[in-house]
Amino acid sequence: MSENFTKMLEFMSLVGHLKHVRRTGWVQKKVAVGGGPESVADHMYRMAVLSFLVDPGAGLDKHRCMKIALVHDMAECIVGDITPQDGISKENKHQKEKEYEDQSSKEAEFIKDIDRFEMILQAFEYEQMDMKPRYLQDFFDSTKGKFKTEQVKAWVQSLEATRNTTPNM
Repeated sequence: MSENFTKMLEFMSLVGHLKHVRRTGWVQKKVAVGGGPESVADHMYRMAVLSFLVDPGAGLDKHRCMKIALVHDMAECIVGDITPQDGISKENKHQKEKEYEDQSSKEAEFIKDIDRFEMILQAFEYEQMDMKPRYLQDFFDSTKGKFKTEQVKAWVQSLEATRNTTPNM
């Protein structure tokens, strides 16, 4: 077996851990529907799919967006899923996670919005599956005023309108 293959296997094993790292916010809320809380890998996958939907007129590199989405939480296979409630400073979290937190490009800014949007979309789905209207409102509240890109702002507005008109919501 070549050294390159061994390193690749080691890396893929680390990345594979993301399939088993449950998103901490859902675990803390005791989400149990659909086989339990989504994993970090589930979250990253849907973010990558959402990045396919980037508005062609936005001037963003779609492939770069997909790449950022796929790697933005990769460090969590080592450090775990860190939330604001974990008592870790922003500086320490930044060191443990990814450069995309700097929002140093339009693509990184878009993916940060996708990250937040995917979270509230997941919250909406859990509320529907659990038939518990608004029990995950704090996830929505935590994103208020934080979206920067017009495309994702429009998605958020549409999701909120859907949430407000959905039976049992």
